[in-house]
Amino acid sequence: MSAETPSLAQPRYLLPFLLVTLIWGGTWIIIKDQLSSVPSFWSICYRFMVALVGMFLLARLRGQPWRLPRGGWVIAFWMGVLQFFVNFAFVYNAERFVTSGLVAVIFALLIVPNAILGRIFLGQSITRNFVIGSLVAASGIALLFLHEYRESPAGLWDVIFGASLAIGGILGASFANILQATERGKALPLLTLLAWSMTVGMVLNAVVAFTFFGPPVWDPRPGYGLGILYLGLLGSVATFPLYYPLVRTVGAGKAAYSSVLVPVVAMVLSTLFEGFAWTVLAAGGAALAMVGMLIALQARDPGRITSPPKAP
Repeated sequence: MSAETPSLAQPRYLLPFLLVTLIWGGTWIIIKDQLSSVPSFWSICYRFMVALVGMFLLARLRGQPWRLPRGGWVIAFWMGVLQFFVNFAFVYNAERFVTSGLVAVIFALLIVPNAILGRIFLGQSITRNFVIGSLVAASGIALLFLHEYRESPAGLWDVIFGASLAIGGILGASFANILQATERGKALPLLTLLAWSMTVGMVLNAVVAFTFFGPPVWDPRPGYGLGILYLGLLGSVATFPLYYPLVRTVGAGKAAYSSVLVPVVAMVLSTLFEGFAWTVLAAGGAALAMVGMLIALQARDPGRITSPPKAP
């Protein structure tokens, strides 16, 4: 009897997907608040100081070693560079030029490089339903982008530069997604890999922060410290161990659909806490994004071709 085909419609995959989406949907408002008082690189550094401690403790609780096997350090280093330095540095700094909602919408484009790189390096197929659904979702993303652009106080060049930073962050995240899902990456204990990758990211962000912004800066507001804890523990420790296995099982493109729903969640939260006013563009874009996701997730295959290429 054939093995069950992994699908986001199955509870064992759907529940982690929804949890990741809900948690990451709340990170954008917190990041925006933190940029007002502390250099972004220091805030990222604090986030991963908390996250790496939490990840090492989680690894111990789950029976995973604190030391990576031989050959794992190279993957941990590049994961740290791509995911926890390039991605976060670019995304945080993008919010200095454009609204957090606009960055969240741009980040929804993660489905594109994830699907393409997943095909090239992991042998994960791109189905017809996925393409149709992605086109529908892309239409929704375009409407959300237009809405956010109209609401943004930034000028054209600020928007272009901020969008460019966000796209750079997307590419860093996408390459990291694929790297951990290669055969070499999957052979490593995931929590240990994440803990050391976060350590690399924390150190790199600290070096940049100290070089360009001087000694550490801290905002004494309780909200700032609570935000660091949320981003470090929930936004990192609770989510990455759930998200990366989805990339490995249901496919990189489908897993990235969390990024399509994140701006919708962010706008709902903004409605509750920031008085966000829905428009026809925003509502239409959100609806199209969700319809596109439902279409894309109807694919029956596990997202792999017969003879996947060897891992890089």
